[in-house]
Amino acid sequence: MNIKDVISQMTLEEKAGLCSGLDFWHTKPVERLGVQAVMVSDGPHGLRKQDEKGDHLGINDSIKAVCMPAACATAASFDRELIGKMGQAIGASCQHEKLAVVLGPAVNIKRSPLCGRNFEYLSEDPYLAGEMAAAYINGVQSQNVGTSIKHFAANNQEHRRMSSSSNADERTLREIYFPAFETAVKKAQPWTVMCSYNRINGVYASENPWLLTEVLRKEWGFKGYVMSDWGAVSDRVAGVAAGLDLEMPSSGGVNDKKIVEAVRAGKLDEAVVDQAVERILTVNEMYLANAKPDTPWDQEADHILSADIAAQCMVLLKNEGVLPLDKADKVAFIGEFAAKPRFQGGGSSHINCFKTTSALEAAEGLPVTYTQGYSVAKDEATDDMIAQAVAAAKAAKTAVVFAGLPDSYESEGYDRTHMALPACQNKLIEAVAAANPNTVVVLHNGSPVEMPWLGKVKGVLEAYLGGQAVGIATVKLLYGDVNPSGHLAESFPVKLEDNPSWLFYGGEADKADYREGVFVGYRYYDKKRMDVAFPFGHGLSYTTFAFSDLRLSAEHITDKDTLTVTVKAANTGARAGKTVVQLYVGDKESTVLRPVRELKGFEKVELAPGESKDVTFTLDKRAFAYWNEELHDWHVETGEFTIEIGQSSRAIDVSAAVTVEGTVKLKKHYDKDSIFMDILSDPAAAAIIKPLMDGMSQMFGPGDGDDPSVTDDMGAAMVKYMPLRNVVNFSAGAVGEEVLDVLLQALNNS
Repeated sequence: MNIKDVISQMTLEEKAGLCSGLDFWHTKPVERLGVQAVMVSDGPHGLRKQDEKGDHLGINDSIKAVCMPAACATAASFDRELIGKMGQAIGASCQHEKLAVVLGPAVNIKRSPLCGRNFEYLSEDPYLAGEMAAAYINGVQSQNVGTSIKHFAANNQEHRRMSSSSNADERTLREIYFPAFETAVKKAQPWTVMCSYNRINGVYASENPWLLTEVLRKEWGFKGYVMSDWGAVSDRVAGVAAGLDLEMPSSGGVNDKKIVEAVRAGKLDEAVVDQAVERILTVNEMYLANAKPDTPWDQEADHILSADIAAQCMVLLKNEGVLPLDKADKVAFIGEFAAKPRFQGGGSSHINCFKTTSALEAAEGLPVTYTQGYSVAKDEATDDMIAQAVAAAKAAKTAVVFAGLPDSYESEGYDRTHMALPACQNKLIEAVAAANPNTVVVLHNGSPVEMPWLGKVKGVLEAYLGGQAVGIATVKLLYGDVNPSGHLAESFPVKLEDNPSWLFYGGEADKADYREGVFVGYRYYDKKRMDVAFPFGHGLSYTTFAFSDLRLSAEHITDKDTLTVTVKAANTGARAGKTVVQLYVGDKESTVLRPVRELKGFEKVELAPGESKDVTFTLDKRAFAYWNEELHDWHVETGEFTIEIGQSSRAIDVSAAVTVEGTVKLKKHYDKDSIFMDILSDPAAAAIIKPLMDGMSQMFGPGDGDDPSVTDDMGAAMVKYMPLRNVVNFSAGAVGEEVLDVLLQALNNS
C-alpha cells in the first residue's frame, strides 16, 4: 500500500475519522480505499482480548490466555534476556489472536508504595525501568507485533488520575520520570506510545506539544504514533496539533467532527491531520504485511515458561538458615494464598487465565499439610482458623505462611491508603511464629508492605505477583530446585511515613506537587542515611558472591569519552547460582544537590561454585550528568566521581574513582546582588575580585581587638555572604557606583 497516495484520495471526514477508534479496541477502516481495521489489546503480561463487550477495567471476561508475571516481579529479575523471552511469547500469542498492538509495557516510576498500579510498573529507578522495557519491547516486536509503552508521562498515582496535574520541575522530569521512555524509544522504537490521563504542569498530556512533539519526536526520534489512554482526551483539536494521533476509544464521531470543523475554519492545518493518519496507517501496515494468524499458541508451554520466569524474579529477602527446605521433612503450608494464590492485579491488565497452579498443587507428593489460616473474602482469621494453623505449625519442622495483599487492596483506579497487610494475616503470622521457630513467610503483593513480625520469622520470600504458575516457581525456590536470584527493583521502607513523597503524595485537589524532586526511592533513603527494611537491589541466594578487582580504562576522561569498567564476580559458596552485578555512579562534590549514588549499569551472571567471571560495563556522558535547567541539556561538572560495584545500593563491595572533565562550561553572570562566595568559586572571577576581597576581610576582621566578639570566622562569613552592592556602602566612599560598574563588566567578561 502506498500510504501517501491513499491519504491523498481520502475525504477530510475520512481522515478525521481515522484519528479515533472504531469502537473500544479497533482502529477504523476505509473500505473503499482498502484500508483495514486492526485490533489492539490490553497487556502487558498477557492478553486481555475482548471481541465484543468492551471495558477498560477488566470487568467483562476476555479470552482464555496465559498470565505471565507482572512487572513488579519481572523487574526484580534484572534479566534483559529473560524479559525478552517473555515478550516473544506474548508477541506470538498476539499473532495467533490477530492483534496488531499489545498495550504495554507500563514504565511509570514507583514514586510511592501507595500507587494502585505499582504492580504494573517496573521500578523506582529510571535506568532499570528503561532497560527492562526496551528488552520487553524488542521481544514482542520481534514477532512483528507492536507495543504501546505507557503512560507518558508522570502518571504516578490513581487518585484523581484523569484530572490531576503532576507538577514537577524539568530536572525532576528529565532525570526520573522521562528516562525509561527515552531509553525504550532509542533502544527499541515501540510502534506506539500511550499518553497518560494526567496534566503535566497544568497541561493535559494528550494535548501537550512539548511532551508529544518536542521531547518525544524531535529529541528522542520516536517514529510511531501516539494514542491516548482510554478517555484521556480533553480538547481533541489541541491534541491533534500537539501530536496525539489516535484517540481511544471511539468518540462516536463527536471529536472527528470537531477536527473537520477546525480544519475548515482555518484553526488546524490539514497537513497535521494527514501526518497523524500517515503515522497510524504506517504502523497498521507493519502488522498487516506480516500478519501470521496461523502462528501456534501453545498455552501449556507458556504456562511452564511463566513458571520459569517467575522463579527468576522472586526475591529472597531474609534467610536465617531455614531455607531451602528438605523434601523429606514435614512442612505446614498455612494461608489461603497457598491454595488460591494472588498472582495478578486488578484492572485493565487482568487476565482470564486458562489454568493456574498453586503452591499446594505444586507440592503434591511431598509431606506437606495445609490449613487455610485466614479468609480473603471475609478478611478475617477466626480463633478456630488460628488454632488450626498453630497446631499444624507445631506438628511440622517448618511452617510456611502464604500472605499478601488481596485484590481489593491494590488495583487500577484507586490508590492504597496504607502499607499494611490485612490485620488478620499479621495476627496469623505472629501466632505461627510463636508456635514454630522455623517460620517462613511467602508474600504475594504488587508493592512494598510493612512487616511488623520481621524479627520473629526466619525467612521471607517475596513472590510478588508471579503469574498463573506462581505455585510451581514458589515450591521450586522453597525446596532449592532453583536458587533464588531476584533483587528488589524498589526500596522497602520500614514504614510508609519514611517515603519521600509521604507529605505530598496524592496532592491537594487537582495539584500533585513532586516536591521531593529527584530524590525518589533509594536516592532519598541513601542520601538521608535512613534505615530501610530492605534496600534497592537487595536479594539473597543459597550461595554467596563477591565482587573484586575493579578496573577502569582510565583515571581521567572528558564527558565526550566513554569509560570501560571491569569487575570480577565470583561464586564463593557451594551451590551454582545467579547474581546481579550492580554498578552505581556518584558525584563526590557537586554544586547542585545530587544523590549519593545512581544505578548506571547491571548484569545478571550465572556462576558455578568457585567460578569467577569478568563483567564489563561501558559508561558515557549520561552516566555522570545531571539535567541543567539553564542549558536545557545534560551537563557534567568537572570533578571526581565514584564507581561502585555492589549487591544492593547499601552493599557496595568495591569502588574506584575517576575524574571527569566537563567540556561545556557554564557561563556565569554577575550583578550587584551577587555575593562574594559565589564569585570566589569561579577562579577567573576570584582573581579579579581578590584585592577588593582582601580589603573587605580586613574591615570585618578582629582588627585591633576593640570588638573581640568579631572572630575570624564571623568576619569571613560576613564577607562571603555579602553582595557586591555593599562595597559602596561599607567602603567610606573609596568605591563608588562607577567603580562597581567597571568591576562587574570585568567579571562578566572573565
